[in-house]
Amino acid sequence: MPKGVRVPTYDRTKLTPGIVHIGLGNFHRAHQAWYLHRLMDQGLAHNWAIIGAGVRAPDAAQRDRLLAQDCLNTLIELDPSGMSAEITGSMIGFVPVEPDNAALIAQMADPAIRIVALTVTEGGYFTRPDGSFGADHPDIQHDAANPSAPRTAFGAMIAALRQRRDAGTGPFTGQSCDNLQGNGAILRQTVVSLARLSDPELADWIDNTCTFPNSMVDCIVPATGLKELELVRDSFGIADTAPVTHENFRQWVIEDNFCAGRPDWDKAGATFSDRVHDYELMKLRILNAGHQLLANAGELLSVGTISGCMDHRAIRAFFNKVERTEIQPQVAAVPGMTPEGYIDLIEQRFSNPEIVDTTRRVAFDGSSRHSGFLHPMIHERLGSGDDIEGLALAEALWARMCQGTREDGSEIAPNDPNWDALMVAAVAAKRDPKAWIAQAQFYGDLAQNDRFAKSFAGWMKHIESEGVEATLIGYAG
Repeated sequence: MPKGVRVPTYDRTKLTPGIVHIGLGNFHRAHQAWYLHRLMDQGLAHNWAIIGAGVRAPDAAQRDRLLAQDCLNTLIELDPSGMSAEITGSMIGFVPVEPDNAALIAQMADPAIRIVALTVTEGGYFTRPDGSFGADHPDIQHDAANPSAPRTAFGAMIAALRQRRDAGTGPFTGQSCDNLQGNGAILRQTVVSLARLSDPELADWIDNTCTFPNSMVDCIVPATGLKELELVRDSFGIADTAPVTHENFRQWVIEDNFCAGRPDWDKAGATFSDRVHDYELMKLRILNAGHQLLANAGELLSVGTISGCMDHRAIRAFFNKVERTEIQPQVAAVPGMTPEGYIDLIEQRFSNPEIVDTTRRVAFDGSSRHSGFLHPMIHERLGSGDDIEGLALAEALWARMCQGTREDGSEIAPNDPNWDALMVAAVAAKRDPKAWIAQAQFYGDLAQNDRFAKSFAGWMKHIESEGVEATLIGYAG
C-alpha cells in the first residue's frame, strides 16, 4: 500500500467468523464493518469476523468483486481539510447467492455464528403503513409455503433457526442496522410473524430465545460510481473495484441485548445505551427527514448534490425553517446533544462539498422514506394542533417530483420501487391534489384529515402556478 494508507495490524488468517451480515452495501462496509475492524486492530474480537451474504441477484456481482480482493475494502474519508484512506479487513468470506438460500441457511446454522445482522433498506421489512406485518406480500407467501427454500433474508433466518433449535445449538441475535425507528422490534416482528405462518411452535421459540436489539446508525456514505473508482486508483494507487467514500463522522448507538454474546464495539467508539429510541428519533427526524426536504426540492431544481442544495438559497431556507419550527419541537435532547445543536451539526455535515452525495440517491425510495420519516411527525403535529405547513409542502414537493419532470423540463428517471403507481397518482394530483394523499398504502388516514388535505392542496396549486423556487421562498419568508 502507498505510504499513509492505514492497513490492518491483525493477522487475518487467524480470524474466525461470528457474524453473518446480509446486505453488503457501502453503508455497512463504512460503518458496522469499520467498528469491528478497529476493534480487531486493538487485538480484540478476532472470533467475530464477518461473513457477507445477500438474497438478491445483484448481490452475486458484489460477492465476485469482494472475493476477488479477499474481502478487503478501501474506505476513503472525505473532508474539506483533506482525504485519507484505510483498508479494512473484518470481513473474511461471502456465501454463494442462491435462489433457495441454501448456503446462507447453512452458514447461519453454524454454531459459531452468534449474530445475524442486516442492512436491507428501510422498505425491506414487509411492513404496512400502520406498522403491522405485511403477510400478503408474494415473497412472504412463498416463504410461508416453502420454509426450506425461502426467497427472503427473514425466511432464511427462520430456516437456520429451525436447524439450530433442532440441533440444540441455541439462538442467535438478529441485528437490524437500517434507518428505522425501533429497527430491532421491527426485525423481531417480521421474523416471528413469518415463522408463525408455517410453524407456530418455532415462532414461539424464536420470540422467547432470540434477541433483536434496537440501534441507531449514522454516517453519510455516497454510492460508488466512476468518480470513486478513479479516486481510489488515481489518488491512492489502490486497485479496488468496490471502494467506499464517506464523511468524517460516524455514530452507532446500540441496545445491549445480545442472547449469544457480542463484540465490545464500545471500545471502538460505539455507544451502548438504554435510550436508543431518543437517539434514533433525533437522527431519523432531523437527518433522514431533512435529507428528503433537500433531495426532492433539489431534483426539481436540477441541483445534483446535497451539498449543492445547501448552497442553494431557497432550498436551504426551506430546509432550515422546517427543521427548526416543525421538526425540532418533536425531538428530545440526548446525552451531550440538544436538538438545536444536532441541526447545526447536520447543516455542517450536509454542506461538506467533498461528499458527492447525489440528490437522486437520497431521493430514492421516497415511498418508504416519507412514510417512515415525515408522516409520523405530521400525525403528531396534527394531533397536538401544531403547524404542519412546512411538512405539507415537503409532501407536495415529493408529489411534484413523482410527476417525472424537473422545472427545466428534463426527465426524472424512475427512482422508487413504486414509481409507476406514484407517477399515476402524481399526474392525477395536478387536477385533484387529494389523488396523491389518497394513496393509503403510504399515507394511511391522513387524506381524511381536513387540515392536512387543505394545506397539501394549497401547496400543490402554488407549485403548479408559481414554480418550485418561488414557492420555497414564499414559505421561508
